[in-house]
Amino acid sequence: MAPASAMLVGRPPRKEKVAHIRFAPDELEVVASAAKGAGLSVSAFIRSLACEGAGIRPFLNEADRAILQLLANDLRLVGNSLNQVIRALNTGRLSAVSDVAAAADDARAISLTAAAELSQMTKRAGAARRLGAR
Repeated sequence: MAPASAMLVGRPPRKEKVAHIRFAPDELEVVASAAKGAGLSVSAFIRSLACEGAGIRPFLNEADRAILQLLANDLRLVGNSLNQVIRALNTGRLSAVSDVAAAADDARAISLTAAAELSQMTKRAGAARRLGAR
């Protein structure tokens, strides 16, 4: 269980388990440089890569997270609109199917945009790690 002080301040619980890893001096220098470029400590950088590789947590920067948040909000709004249109159709208050098609088109467009952004984020993160690993 997390200490009370960590819960009060809103910090994540202390990481108590240790994994040992060995690097050659030149490897550690490159890893440290890549970590600095990502705005992370070496420990946080390696932990994020390990968690990403294990499928636990993706490696995203602040800009990636902001884009995903905006897309998620847009998709939520479109989903809400689509639900309202379907509800109106089911109750007979709506006779124009064009409203349903428009809402479905919006949802499709945002879904495709989200998929494209995720693909680009994955490529950028991989490229940044490869550049940092040289």
